[in-house]
Amino acid sequence: MITEWQQGEYSISTDINRLDINTIHQFLMTSYWAEGLPLQTLKRSIQNSLVFGLYKSKQQIGFARVITDYATFAYIADVFILEPFRGQELGKWLLETIVSHPELLGLRRWLLATKDAQDFYRQFGFTELKNPDRFMEKWNPNAYTQ
Repeated sequence: MITEWQQGEYSISTDINRLDINTIHQFLMTSYWAEGLPLQTLKRSIQNSLVFGLYKSKQQIGFARVITDYATFAYIADVFILEPFRGQELGKWLLETIVSHPELLGLRRWLLATKDAQDFYRQFGFTELKNPDRFMEKWNPNAYTQ
């Protein structure tokens, strides 16, 4: 189900066909969390996620995706707003849209990872892990270079 939201000259859409893959790729492949991300890997990740494109008119200016089973769990990934559009509370609108999306209501657990935006995500109810000793990871920092 494609959903769209409008706020003045800005819009958010879950329509995968509206995404500007090149803009998303250019941003993510230089980010600290997805450095070196191959284009094909990005495309596969988008195909398997609920996507949220943020636009000024037709120009893509932000993005986020949610990896979810639509029943119990969601992981928010790859959130960004392009630099010229920051400071206008567009990121806040994007996150409000994500956590209130009708298909994501009632989930038991939401997760995300961030190096420096903890205060931003706290306003949406996110906290540090209550039981970090229960979580494990398999980390491959060279996944994109092998």
